[in-house]
Amino acid sequence: MSAFPKDFLWGAASAAYQVEGAYNADGKGPSIWDTFSHLPGATYQGTNGDVAVDHYHRFREDVALMAEMGMKSYRFSISWPRLLPAGRGAVNAAGVKFYSDLIDALLEHNIEPMITLYHWDLPQALQDEGGWEARSTAEAFEEYARLCYQHYGDRVKLWSTFNETVCFIGFGYITGGHPPGIQNPARAIQACHHVFVAHAKAVAAFRRSGINGKIGFVNVLQTHTPLSDSKEDMAAFHLAEGIFTHWLYDPVLKGEYPAALLEQAQTLWGVPQFAPGDEALLRDNICDFIGLNYYKRETIAANNQDTHLTMNTSGKKGLGHQQGNEFGFKGLFKFVRNPNGVYTDWDWEIYPQGLTEGIMSIKARYGDIPIYITENGLGAKDPIIDGEIVDDDRIDYLSQHIQAIEDAIKQGADVRGYYPWSFIDLLSWLNGFQKQYGFVYVDHQKQLARQRKKSFFWYQDVIKSNGAKR
Repeated sequence: MSAFPKDFLWGAASAAYQVEGAYNADGKGPSIWDTFSHLPGATYQGTNGDVAVDHYHRFREDVALMAEMGMKSYRFSISWPRLLPAGRGAVNAAGVKFYSDLIDALLEHNIEPMITLYHWDLPQALQDEGGWEARSTAEAFEEYARLCYQHYGDRVKLWSTFNETVCFIGFGYITGGHPPGIQNPARAIQACHHVFVAHAKAVAAFRRSGINGKIGFVNVLQTHTPLSDSKEDMAAFHLAEGIFTHWLYDPVLKGEYPAALLEQAQTLWGVPQFAPGDEALLRDNICDFIGLNYYKRETIAANNQDTHLTMNTSGKKGLGHQQGNEFGFKGLFKFVRNPNGVYTDWDWEIYPQGLTEGIMSIKARYGDIPIYITENGLGAKDPIIDGEIVDDDRIDYLSQHIQAIEDAIKQGADVRGYYPWSFIDLLSWLNGFQKQYGFVYVDHQKQLARQRKKSFFWYQDVIKSNGAKR
């Protein structure tokens, strides 16, 4: 017997830019990733989402595979510029129809849709007006959210506003590795505040809409461990926890920023600047649930070296932890290799018990908030043996993390669903197609033919047994 509830949602996840393709089809407007990925040297081997895995034209085939695997739910994102090519105003009817048809196909197979409104693909037209640094983008997001509620709220009950603010703000405005390619902490903090404002406005609109459903927010869950119990490493650890967890979770689950960090940011940079009513807006629009994207643990140490903001996107193990090459901020903290850790080719530590620890820390800080594990997966270069994709490492990874979720449920956490990343091998942002995550392989040499991996059949059994067989 497993500890998973009978109505537990066994699913999988994806994101529009990474799977859909059809980047300029049927009236879709350009997103910031359409622009950025075409810049020379921006991505691995110049890969982009122009075609991706062509889910836009092959979604019925993909949904049939989901149904065959037995998925109870599918988490996907909507492309804002596919619905509103200019970010606001004129609606693209073909874009509205695509997602309506996708939702209907899922429901025909008894697969519950979970919509993410924003998974990084901001309309380029809004970026040209200032992007997330402009408060008007938050207002445009509310308009976009209301459009989605209007067209899909009769059939979709599970919604989340944003995916991984730490990534699209952190990489977009601090490291400069993602669009819009800025390196300025003060601008990052103000842009992040506008994301929280946009979220709160969308939550308020959702609750006015009358939709019989729930709305949440999706954050990275990154478990941290200090390298040692020295005063310096412990200080670095607490700062990392504050920035990577409390700053990103408190506004959507408590309705306020962590006071000490807010004071430090406003003293140092004068941000975030609040418009009148912002405090009440955040306070009055707390999430119904939280989505947790868990992949790895980071070991934290004090950092006396220079700031270093690049990460391993090569797939060559060890590059991210070379001396002097660790990701970190001078005088604050850095991510270092755990001497006892097991790592992927991208230097992500495989640490399943960190998922249990992270879930329980969220419960301890925020109470009995419903939780969905909205992403969890192994990025790898899957071996093909005699024509079969033998992704045993992925099976081991997911099995251990399912056990970690069950452990958290036994300890009283209200975990309601599990959405491995990802259903299908997709475009992995800067990493191109070399970093595979899916249950379904895509052959780019054979007209994007789909092939079930070994993990496909394994997860089929997991779902069928409600987590007992793994």
